[in-house]
Amino acid sequence: MNRMAGVEYAGFWIRVGASLIDTILIALLTSPIVYLIYGPEYFTDSDQLIAGGWDFLVTWVLPAVAVIVFWIYRSATPGKIILGIRIVDAQTGDKPSTGQLIGRYFAYYVSAIPLMLGFLWIAFDRRKQGWHDKLAGTVVIEDDVLD
Repeated sequence: MNRMAGVEYAGFWIRVGASLIDTILIALLTSPIVYLIYGPEYFTDSDQLIAGGWDFLVTWVLPAVAVIVFWIYRSATPGKIILGIRIVDAQTGDKPSTGQLIGRYFAYYVSAIPLMLGFLWIAFDRRKQGWHDKLAGTVVIEDDVLD
């Protein structure tokens, strides 16, 4: 039996909504930390991409680890959980492997760098896969479909 038959793929706009929720949550967690470390100038001085080691750790590494951990344990970030969608293996409908999820995170850069075209691809793809999903072998579906 094909577990992926009849699934409802999560479309572009619900995934944008989930990303916005996640971005707000990450900002609410990381902004006070970098403010305490670097002061108010951190938010007004735009001369550099990374203000230092702590900035890199708090604004790049910590969010990456948090997202991957959520994906591993919940198959979704808080935004996806709130909106009722989750990540599954594109072939089996099962939970993706840790390797797939780590690869998916780093494949976000492949989707983002060329003018966000890899994310926009979700709107036009038959299975609503972004380039990062295709590279990782994942799809995002409505949460209750395979339960």
